[in-house]
Amino acid sequence: MTVRHDGLDLDWLGYATLRIAGDDAVVYTDPGRYGTLDGTWHQQYGGFDHPTPDAYDAQDGDLVVVTHDHHYDSDGVRRVANDDATVLVYEEVDAERITDGGRDVEPPEELPYDVRRVGYGDELAAAGVDVEVVPAYNREDGPRADEEGNVTHPYGFGCGFLVSVDGVPCFWPGDSDVIDEHEGLDASLLAPSIARSFTMDRHDAAGLAADLDPDLVLPIHYNTFPDLASESGAFAGDVAKHGVPVVLDES
Repeated sequence: MTVRHDGLDLDWLGYATLRIAGDDAVVYTDPGRYGTLDGTWHQQYGGFDHPTPDAYDAQDGDLVVVTHDHHYDSDGVRRVANDDATVLVYEEVDAERITDGGRDVEPPEELPYDVRRVGYGDELAAAGVDVEVVPAYNREDGPRADEEGNVTHPYGFGCGFLVSVDGVPCFWPGDSDVIDEHEGLDASLLAPSIARSFTMDRHDAAGLAADLDPDLVLPIHYNTFPDLASESGAFAGDVAKHGVPVVLDES
């Protein structure tokens, strides 16, 4: 299902992959993993409220953004990027570390695109899109920390992206708790994770929606596999109670 918002076409393709298409550019967030783009997701994890696309190989993306190691998939990038694409990769993404962890990926700089590394606070224009790089992390005193304060996504490990497509600011927080750095962001579209593990959950994401007051909330990064299970309908109800429009793209 394609969601229309302020002249943009929005498609959640599964996991953390959101396609944002305007007149000026097509943007993808964190493409790939868990069979979401190669057509095998439903064989591995089917049964959740989640997109179940066939193999996807549109190669129409002008801009691709990658938030951290867990979401970097070189095959996914190749499936969505056009020949002249710009790929913005968070500076700490490490292909060797990913490969050592059991996933074989190409180093970003070996992909046949304009690959640029970015870090917290960067503001730039790429492929006709204004981009702001936002911190993303689990707080050491937050709900995802163990008794010693250890977290899956420590400060500096990953980022989020605020991308303005056709002048419409769209915010993908990445794998993050709700953090101080989110306060005051101007986002027309908020596309938060609502997973029960690793990131902000549906309750925290609903609170973030209330605080940022975007024009639309479209959750992603949930129900891809059991540890990311979430009650999306309950989330939508919570957001709607705050008077914020919300839509679920689970087709």
